[in-house]
Amino acid sequence: MSDASPTVPYWHLWADADGISHQTRCVFTEFEKKSMSPPAPPQWQGQKTHDGATVFVTVQPVGWTGDWHPNPKPQWIVPLSGRWFVESMDGTRVEMGPGEISFGEDQNVRERDGKTGHRSGTVGDEPAVLMIIQYDSAPTTGAACRFR
Repeated sequence: MSDASPTVPYWHLWADADGISHQTRCVFTEFEKKSMSPPAPPQWQGQKTHDGATVFVTVQPVGWTGDWHPNPKPQWIVPLSGRWFVESMDGTRVEMGPGEISFGEDQNVRERDGKTGHRSGTVGDEPAVLMIIQYDSAPTTGAACRFR
């Protein structure tokens, strides 16, 4: 096993102090090499939060597009199959599929030009199956890439 700590990319949808949502490409870098349960050999692990969480799976049908809205709570979104997009208020549109990760933290946005938060929807000719991990903690503001 390599001794070099891995890096894992993710997208962070966040709100700035003016209430505008943005998307920033970030990287997990803080990993510790340890066993999940001895005697299993060590692997790289990076615990990212300690808050209470609710985990669920959602299926967006082909052609589904949601209106402008903020995420209900800070949440990780992990595509399991299909593709989906997220468009932030600054005009950035990111398309993601399996193996890509997004953290939605745009709860502190303000309406601008008929837009609030983000809009999202499916891409392509198959449903987007997403695992959502929602946290009970309050969102941060103006802190892109806060997970390392």
